[in-house]
Amino acid sequence: MQFSQKIAPCLWFASEAEEAARYYTGIFPNSKIGKIARYGKAGFETHQQKPGTVLTVQFELGGQSFTALNGGPIFKFNEAISLQVYVEDQKELDFYWNKLTAGGDPKSHVCGWLKDKYGLSWQVVPRKMVEWFGEPNEKSDRLMTALLKMGKLDIAALEKAYNG
Repeated sequence: MQFSQKIAPCLWFASEAEEAARYYTGIFPNSKIGKIARYGKAGFETHQQKPGTVLTVQFELGGQSFTALNGGPIFKFNEAISLQVYVEDQKELDFYWNKLTAGGDPKSHVCGWLKDKYGLSWQVVPRKMVEWFGEPNEKSDRLMTALLKMGKLDIAALEKAYNG
């Protein structure tokens, strides 16, 4: 598997890169694991990883390329970056929400955002929201008011708020 895109996110894990990549590719259709690179003897003084330990995993989620890196516990994910999953209906929203929240932090569930079991932030949102928030107006204000009260999003309730 070679990356077909010019830019691909690299996700830093302590030691769970392969586990996380396999978990994510098991959730999203059109996903696959690519090349798995391993640490060698060189640089042990710096990285402190045993030769043969997974260094990086190339993978695709829904056709989008990613790299997962085992870089040690130095850095942690935070909400400053999240991956957005655009869904068409409540059934699809519920599917991704349930899969991604399993083992994650329930305190992170706000306005369609969640943290998965690896600490990575996701937003599971209806594709319609791009249109709904297109222009600030009374409709988008009602939508924002409803959205701010939700953890997992309720598309019917958001649509009702938007339409008044």
